[in-house]
Amino acid sequence: MKRWTVAIAGLLCVLGPGTLYSFSLVSTPLTAAFGWPSTSVTWAFAIANLFLAIGGLVGGSIADRIGPRFVSVIGITLWASGYAACSTLSQSHSLVAFYLFYGVIGGLGCGMAYISALSAVLKWFPRQRGFGGGLVIMGFGLGSFVYNSIVKPTGAFASIASETASYVKAQNAAIAAHAPFDFAKNAMSSSSVGQLMSLFVASAIAFAVLGITSALFISNPKPEALEEFEGATSTEPRMALGATLADARFYVLWAMLFLNVFGGITVLSNMVPIMHELMGHKHDFTGAMTPDPTGIYGFLAIFNGLGRLFWGWISDRISRRVTFALVLGGQAIAFFLLDGLQGITYVSIAVGILLLCYGGGFGIMPAFNADFFGTKHFGANYGAQLSAWGLAAVAGVYFTGIMKTLSGTFVGIMQPVSIMLLVAMILPLIIETPKKIHKPVAEVATAAA
Repeated sequence: MKRWTVAIAGLLCVLGPGTLYSFSLVSTPLTAAFGWPSTSVTWAFAIANLFLAIGGLVGGSIADRIGPRFVSVIGITLWASGYAACSTLSQSHSLVAFYLFYGVIGGLGCGMAYISALSAVLKWFPRQRGFGGGLVIMGFGLGSFVYNSIVKPTGAFASIASETASYVKAQNAAIAAHAPFDFAKNAMSSSSVGQLMSLFVASAIAFAVLGITSALFISNPKPEALEEFEGATSTEPRMALGATLADARFYVLWAMLFLNVFGGITVLSNMVPIMHELMGHKHDFTGAMTPDPTGIYGFLAIFNGLGRLFWGWISDRISRRVTFALVLGGQAIAFFLLDGLQGITYVSIAVGILLLCYGGGFGIMPAFNADFFGTKHFGANYGAQLSAWGLAAVAGVYFTGIMKTLSGTFVGIMQPVSIMLLVAMILPLIIETPKKIHKPVAEVATAAA
């Protein structure tokens, strides 16, 4: 019963930080509020992902030494504080301040909460690592779905969304007519800007209450607790960070995570405008109403969460190697199909598949890492591997911006990414099969062990 308490607590703890995937819900309104270029705003998302990786390494190393609870509380506090601080943007109108609050402070907290909750829960499921890790990471993936479901129906957000849509429409019309865009005339009203700032504060309070309360129930298992329901786990490897970084397998796993994130982040950072392009072209010519991509994506975000548990659970049964190859292949197919789709139904199906498989990579990778290097130093080991996530986010946002500038459309990124992911399927198939936990594995002694 104890491990399920920790598992549910871990899931709830990362639900708030998981709203990182709801970035597009606030990014476009910020452009309408302050006139910031959308490509510049997107960099806050990349910075947050980069500092998530830094927070993961720092937080994971601390959690290995003093336990996950303290690190989880600090992480949630930083994430909520960074979000709350964004409410001061109405005074400063500073894009750099947004990078600092959301990207640096929020990103660090997000990574610390993520790695500490994941590290604890993974230790409670030594023979079901894919399921256990996928369960807590599912909470992170579902954060966007839950947040969108709560925020979007509110009257305050309806006003924000309406004015944002008018702003984007006027801006696109100016671009199409090669005319100057009058920001002052089309900017979001001061009352809606105030509601947007209030949303940051209210969200931060909710994140803090839910996250910190849940973090208090997170702990590592005692050895006798594991023996009681799983059998002895002393035969697993216990590789400290130094030994892990000297192991070639770490870099294959690193490359697999990098490519999985790079593919997904290219669309996640701009999912709403991408879906608008895919769904809107045909409808604009007929004069019919364009479907609301924000609402559709808000629903489809559930697949990002469910994919983490589903594919993690599958990897416990058919091997991590084959399962990871499948999620890369699924994304490759989804990207390839998206390049030629426009109808709302087909676009939604392809995006759902993409999110399901993208999330699956995160559900499998922690178990993959623990299978090779053990859980004793998992916080530091997987924290180091999360650098692949951070760097992929920066590279993906940069790549997307370049492609958008060159082609004038987000859709042009689909086929290159599809080919990249198709080639990447080789990596999980060439790495050796991790040894089962019940087989003897020599302990790797290092100075840090």
